[in-house]
Amino acid sequence: MEANTFLEIADQYKAIFLDSYGVVKNHRGLIPGVPETIRSLRAAGKTIRILTNDASRSPEQQAERFEAQGLPGIAPEEVITSGMMAKLFLEQKVRTGSVAYLGTESAAHYILAANLNSKSVSEIDLEDCDEITAMVFLDDEGFNWNTDINTVVNLLRKQNIPAIVANSDKLYPVAKNDVSIATGGIAKLVESILNRKFIHFGKPDTQMFNYAFEDIKRDGNFERDDILMVGDTLHTDILGGNKFGVSTVLVLSGNTRAQNADEMIRSTGIIPDFVCSSIVD
Repeated sequence: MEANTFLEIADQYKAIFLDSYGVVKNHRGLIPGVPETIRSLRAAGKTIRILTNDASRSPEQQAERFEAQGLPGIAPEEVITSGMMAKLFLEQKVRTGSVAYLGTESAAHYILAANLNSKSVSEIDLEDCDEITAMVFLDDEGFNWNTDINTVVNLLRKQNIPAIVANSDKLYPVAKNDVSIATGGIAKLVESILNRKFIHFGKPDTQMFNYAFEDIKRDGNFERDDILMVGDTLHTDILGGNKFGVSTVLVLSGNTRAQNADEMIRSTGIIPDFVCSSIVD
């Protein structure tokens, strides 16, 4: 494990896979200096993909949001989300009925894109739910925590259907020292209540990395040794990159802070190839 500036590290690779939250942006918006870093990477001929566990928006919406926040030039094709992986599962495994979802209406894009009917958990009548053929955890917003999580629990007790977690993140930072429960944390709660295992998508699962790898190979000759995964979270970004066999850099601008990074690396056994403070240093 080495300490270098980010651009010195990135110079050794042809393709850069970036996490979004905690790397490119945070609770305030874009991390200052990120647009300049992205421009430097593009000027050096690097291929860029953003790999995010955010299933609340489509790639098109995510690209638009980046531009609105001051980061133009990110194409929807450069954004790979965990929601896309969930969509592939729905297309292959769930072909009839309606799919219940927990999250915002915009997050239901991934269900509709799989040519399936979507139904918010808040609209479900547990006395008349035979048409529900799958349950998807999409977002930590857009529902009533007091009632809708109970509905999910009882729906899954009543119906023998697959439960899909489109974002496995358990928490995310909302301030310098505060976090909020993310979709994966909600799903973990329901899993423990029901004593069931759900189907999880997103990092650290290698499916997203393989999707991104196959995607960039359509545009050029890449091997895994050519790829650098950049993330702020050991259990998702770094573990996923390590499992897929690409180099990893842990940045200390999000979930992992400088004051506890060494301890977290030792205690988890998840070891990045590099550590740096952020992608702008």
